[in-house]
Amino acid sequence: MNNFSYIITGAAGFIGRNLVAELNARGETDLLLVDDLGTSEKWKNLVGLHYEDIWSPETFREAILSGVSGEGITALIHLGACSATTETDADYLLDNNYRTTRDLCEWCLEQDVRFVYASSAATYGNGDDGYSDADETTPTLSPLNMYGYSKHMFDLWALKNGLLDRIAGLKYFNVYGPYEDHKEDMRSVVYKSFEQIQEGGGVKLFRSHRPDYEDGMQLRDFVFVKDAVDVTLWLANPENPGGLYNCGTGQARSWLDLTNAVYAALEKEPDISFIDMPAHLQPKYQYYTQAEMRKLQAAGYTQPFTTLEEGVAQTVAYQLNRA
Repeated sequence: MNNFSYIITGAAGFIGRNLVAELNARGETDLLLVDDLGTSEKWKNLVGLHYEDIWSPETFREAILSGVSGEGITALIHLGACSATTETDADYLLDNNYRTTRDLCEWCLEQDVRFVYASSAATYGNGDDGYSDADETTPTLSPLNMYGYSKHMFDLWALKNGLLDRIAGLKYFNVYGPYEDHKEDMRSVVYKSFEQIQEGGGVKLFRSHRPDYEDGMQLRDFVFVKDAVDVTLWLANPENPGGLYNCGTGQARSWLDLTNAVYAALEKEPDISFIDMPAHLQPKYQYYTQAEMRKLQAAGYTQPFTTLEEGVAQTVAYQLNRA
């Protein structure tokens, strides 16, 4: 595989597509993309990108396990995992999100290729223990769903084996932006709000089921996909420190803030109502997330993050241009 400079798994996905586009903008086209396109419309995310080849995850994993050389490859950026927080097939998640990540990591270590992988803010569970990405807090976390636990398992394995100074993991918070279309129910509320407004109705948000939060005032750390890509590529540089880092803005904003930003970008008056949250989601719902970003800043990443209003405006403009 010595004709590739970077390998990106999940390359046709949301963050992956934006990351490949940024690599292209930086002059990198000797890329191996890895993704399972199936029969979905996800292939459309590849249109306009420049790369050397695209392989299925099965073909790529077989090559890795066969000991293929990684000579000439700067980094393997592993974004290709199941990201559905509602997935309940534990065996599937163990293989797809944990075991495969281990296989790829071990190959990178053997081949002296930088390994960057997607962890998740879902590893923090309900957030009662805070959102610190310090190594000593990792073993204390309690994810609320199997998706979060599958990500947590790899974090624990890497920590136990002393690998976090040689590899880099990112706990992405609520990432939003262009090229989410294929994610269906997992699309951000920016997309869902935009669609509801364009269809002529108001936006419906979940009602709060806790007395300490007003309706619409549940809080999230919303991070624009461009910023998530910039952090990821910074960590893909072998000259920068490894470690497990949060990827958020460090500032929690409400669902009302986000929805009002969509209306402002469309130059429309807000029309927001509230509906009950499904009963099965209520015990697993996070009312507050906010990334602690001091560790990444101390590692040397000091670029400012896009404001919610500007990120939403860019996302809405992208959607309007597609219409």
